[in-house]
Amino acid sequence: MDFFETIKKRNSVRQYSQKPIEENLLVKIIDCGRLAPTARNVQPWKFITVTDQKDLIWLGEIAPNGKFIKDAAAAIIVFCEDTKYYLEDGCAATENILLAAAALGLGACWVAGDKKDYSLEVCKYFGAPQNYKLVSMISLGYPQSEPAGQPKKALSEILHRGKL
Repeated sequence: MDFFETIKKRNSVRQYSQKPIEENLLVKIIDCGRLAPTARNVQPWKFITVTDQKDLIWLGEIAPNGKFIKDAAAAIIVFCEDTKYYLEDGCAATENILLAAAALGLGACWVAGDKKDYSLEVCKYFGAPQNYKLVSMISLGYPQSEPAGQPKKALSEILHRGKL
């Protein structure tokens, strides 16, 4: 898929078919995450792929806004070492992952992690070192149907020149 088409077509997908995701696609997606921009080239991230149904169900139960994770074929969890710009770096990696998934025809949805009540439990459950923070959890799967997407504001509403 063309880069600009990928950006325009990427949507949050919360309903997935039962088709499993091939391991080579998960690796390809993570590889895109690791290539994200990072302040001072610290690259503070660690990524975990989750495909075990038990773990996906647990994630869906612990995250109130991520109940759909239990029905996903996989999830990617983004942890970052607690550095000055961990959140910015982790969010850049998360966006790369979302775009890579869309380019490969997969549906995905970003579930917040940083500063959430469940973040420490997720860190402990997946064995993150104490100096790492949960940035995001991304559900992945083949979409159950073509994503409709949400309308976006017109460019003329948000583009300003020089000043707001």
